[in-house]
Amino acid sequence: MAKNILITGANGSLGAATVKKFLDEGHKVIAVDHSGTHLGFAASHDNFELRAVDLTDETAVESFMEEAVELFGSIDGALMLAGGFAMGDIAATDGPALKKMYSLNFETAYYASRILFQHMLENGYGRLVFIGARPALKHEQGKGALAYALSKSLLFELAGLLNASAKGKNVVASVVVPSTIDTPVNRQSMPDADPAAWVKAEQIADLLAFICSEQGDAIREPVYKIYNKA
Repeated sequence: MAKNILITGANGSLGAATVKKFLDEGHKVIAVDHSGTHLGFAASHDNFELRAVDLTDETAVESFMEEAVELFGSIDGALMLAGGFAMGDIAATDGPALKKMYSLNFETAYYASRILFQHMLENGYGRLVFIGARPALKHEQGKGALAYALSKSLLFELAGLLNASAKGKNVVASVVVPSTIDTPVNRQSMPDADPAAWVKAEQIADLLAFICSEQGDAIREPVYKIYNKA
């Protein structure tokens, strides 16, 4: 059954792979990003829409989400892939650094999900997916990327609170936790690492498609750890 799927951060490596996966499966994709430079393959597709929205601007997000619901009738799945990364231990993490990660990784997901969660409850169906991070679960990995780990940790709490609010309804918030993703940027920044051990964007896209599918319909309160060998 074809669904309306909204994807933030759609122009990144993971976003582009996810857009392709959902289009290939026959879904309508509403891609949200500032640019579509990596989405040329989808530009002429009948089921593809690209919108530029400042996801850190609550008013802009609220306006867009309400417009999307009115335009498409329903948003069945919302994949919150937008975010950012920064290194820095507690000595290097001042207020502005902390607020930047909070804005990119938590607020971008919160503003969108706040509107869409209520819409999904009214519709009686919906899947919200957040991208967590292993450093938010493992302190040894997170201590050198403190602001990033803290901001990502809030997504687990948000998913838990939303699932508690949606108990008994067919609306579910999931958190997908990847290890290092095999992207050109990560290969360039870690030339001595073995990318064969990393998880591929296409593998994560497959998981996201499963979450939004009938096969995953009975799962509740999920945290998916997709690490490969890393």
